[in-house]
Amino acid sequence: MLKIFELIGRYFILMGKVFSRPEKVSIYRRRVMYEMEALGFDSIGLTTIISVFIGAAITLQMSISLESPFIPQYLIGYATRETMTLEFSSTVVALILAGKVGSNIASEIGTMRITEQIDALEIMGINSASYLILPKIIATVFFFPFLTLLSIMIGTIGGYAIAALTGIMIPADYIEGLLYDFRVWSVAYSLIKIAVFAYIITSVSAFCGYYAKGNSLEVGKASTRAVVVSSIVIMIFNLILTQLLLT
Repeated sequence: MLKIFELIGRYFILMGKVFSRPEKVSIYRRRVMYEMEALGFDSIGLTTIISVFIGAAITLQMSISLESPFIPQYLIGYATRETMTLEFSSTVVALILAGKVGSNIASEIGTMRITEQIDALEIMGINSASYLILPKIIATVFFFPFLTLLSIMIGTIGGYAIAALTGIMIPADYIEGLLYDFRVWSVAYSLIKIAVFAYIITSVSAFCGYYAKGNSLEVGKASTRAVVVSSIVIMIFNLILTQLLLT
């Protein structure tokens, strides 16, 4: 138990160093753009592929399950939209990105730690925590909401495509369901969640990498630990945010 409190304390101390005033804003601006490309743009392909198949699978499963003549078919489109918007495109996409982006961040910073590059930055008078971690946090918090919007759009397109290609339901009914009882707050809720999850993924993964010790084997363990801890914290905050924002 004391070990957990110690880790939490070290995490907040590190975050204090991360959010201290940067030395040169221009350098941070360039690093943010670089991290946005490395952590954001490079995740577009994975997000797109997973979203289109999940949207198609949800529509297919709903069409097979709701065969009762008393249930209007447009509810399938409605259910697909709500599932993608409220849960998949924020929470599940965040869990996927925790595996891809989180392990990347932890291994990158962990490698810098064991090769003493971070020590070299500190000797030169550079705040290594802020220089290495803050641009990653800004990049992911800014860019991940765009991935969520892309996921929602691609997922609903995937649902429409499976409806049109298989004939399992009338595409016009699917479109009607997409438009039925649409609430902008549902999209805003999803974007708020993914922004919080982006911070969790980046900060926790950076923390695991920053305090890595030993050899390359330890870097691998730090990467695994970053994914596991990030995923657990995401699920905890998913429950908290749902309670706060939807009730």
